[in-house]
Amino acid sequence: MRYPSALLVAATLAAGACANQPAATYDLVVANGRVIDPESGLDGVRHVGIKGGKIEIVSEAPLQGTRVVDASRHVVAPGFIDLHEHGQQEESYRMMVRDGVTSAFELEVGTGDVAQWYKAREGGQIVNYGVSIGHIPARMKVLGDPGTGLLPAGVGGSGSATDAQMAEMEGILREGIAQGAVAMGFGSAYTPGAPMSEIERMFRVAAAGGVSAHIHMRGGIDGLRETIAAAKAAGAPLHIVHVNSSAGNELAAFLAAIKAARDAGQDVTTEAYPYGAGMTEIQSALFDDWASWPDERFALHQLVSTGERLTRATFARARAAGGTVIIHGRSEEQTRAAIVSPLSMIASDGFIEHGRGHPRTSGSFAKVLGKYVREERAVPMADALRRMTLEPARRLERRTPAMAAKGRVRAGADADLTIFDPATVIDRATYEDASLPSAGIPYVIIGGQLVVDGGEVTAARAGRAIRAPIAGHQ
Repeated sequence: MRYPSALLVAATLAAGACANQPAATYDLVVANGRVIDPESGLDGVRHVGIKGGKIEIVSEAPLQGTRVVDASRHVVAPGFIDLHEHGQQEESYRMMVRDGVTSAFELEVGTGDVAQWYKAREGGQIVNYGVSIGHIPARMKVLGDPGTGLLPAGVGGSGSATDAQMAEMEGILREGIAQGAVAMGFGSAYTPGAPMSEIERMFRVAAAGGVSAHIHMRGGIDGLRETIAAAKAAGAPLHIVHVNSSAGNELAAFLAAIKAARDAGQDVTTEAYPYGAGMTEIQSALFDDWASWPDERFALHQLVSTGERLTRATFARARAAGGTVIIHGRSEEQTRAAIVSPLSMIASDGFIEHGRGHPRTSGSFAKVLGKYVREERAVPMADALRRMTLEPARRLERRTPAMAAKGRVRAGADADLTIFDPATVIDRATYEDASLPSAGIPYVIIGGQLVVDGGEVTAARAGRAIRAPIAGHQ
């Protein structure tokens, strides 16, 4: 394998090859890199010594290691943490890790069975992984909606729940918290049959369990205000997913409302992805009114399976058949405003399946670093990295103590690191081909192991479950 000439990799001589050579001190050393640690504010050339999956030292002096990665002219950052990644399987993991992601969470939709979700991934994955207990799957189960995948396609979305059914949902959510869910997921946009009183009732379960509520909300700015008010009444920490997508033309008002709530002392956070198009299941409740659309609106929709833009007739056929659709429509100015805002964490909201999907799975983090940090100078490097690493870790660490050791480059932290070239990092995936990996990220380390080495995914399966404490377990 040939490595980039700008980043040479050296290994120490085999033991005994030179009698005067001292024994290696560290399992892995990342040498000569520009280390940026958002927590301490460190931004300088350092050498990072890793042993036993942990960072043992961040040193101004050179270090010895069994393996040494020369990171000259590269940035050494905490591994990127994606709070919104639906692609919790090998194909998506392979794409996201080459975008610098070391921990990926499914927190919007979540799962209805936390224990089984983690059991299915035992034994190590490419990246670290975690999940929420979800109101959507709980509602689908209780109301008898089989759905089409992640989302309801009938009564689970549009139906009304009785008091007894809501109590049953609460039981599912409490069980998920007891099984170690790191958060609670909501999608009021996908459950129009659930009034805000139902959402607030479930928020109260989140508050009692000490978990944050991650919601794809509905209803524009009025819906945001109602959601913030419901979370406040319930006492639940609130995370608004993809503010760029939910806000549309009302982005300035959305960000102002979130900031006002934060300034008033409420625990409210948000996220954005750096693309102008969204993606979702075509049979979801978001499109229940499709028959009333003007003809020109259909052309904004692109079928993922074929890449074709739709018409009224082809949309109708695709909705009957199922699948995913990309929705174009937001301007670059709207996208930029969401990414530039210091309130927005970076999260992909992605998944890829059989080589098809949205480029955000493969390129969200590299695009922010390449386009908005380097090319446009719209976001300072340190601030972009803060919103990719430290802030997502902080969002989860009160519930999930393992996150306190992530999102940092310091002694004692987990050795999850992303090494990228600030001069070349960029996304390459497109709406037509989401399987193109990002460029300029030659090394990714998870748990002290090189998971991306010279730009290629290795055989390492260093990713581990990130899970909150399980009831009855120490």
